[in-house]
Amino acid sequence: MVEDLLRLARYWGYRIACAESCTGGMVAAALTDVAGSSNVFDRGFVTYSNQAKIDMLGVLAETLAAHGAVSEEIACEMAEGALTHSLADLAVATTGIAGPGGSEFKPEGRVCFALAQKGKPTQVETVEFGAAGRAVVRKAACDHALALLMKALR
Repeated sequence: MVEDLLRLARYWGYRIACAESCTGGMVAAALTDVAGSSNVFDRGFVTYSNQAKIDMLGVLAETLAAHGAVSEEIACEMAEGALTHSLADLAVATTGIAGPGGSEFKPEGRVCFALAQKGKPTQVETVEFGAAGRAVVRKAACDHALALLMKALR
């Protein structure tokens, strides 16, 4: 799928960026595992801490205080920040609770995604992957982020 994603991005002349929290660089790694991806993939931001989200992506401290790091609002600001702080035309963001842990209000396996594209409204969604274990949730979140990019390019 990644090869097809990169091929479509090349065809449309798009550059891609990603802003990752719970996936910790897995999306960027998946994109750059393919030789020749440098003409499509611009950069990735691994913003695991709240301060990194603020410093690197321009996420607002007020949004973090109001909604928490695992929220569609933060995913949206992360994706839009990745566009602003890169040369990309398309950016995907992930923020979630891979586990173990979570709470009654934000359970393990919840991941919020955002897809920002120049000239279009940012799309956000939350997926509940369940308490399947840290590695499984992170891999599922990475795959979902790549699928969002693919959908945007189709």
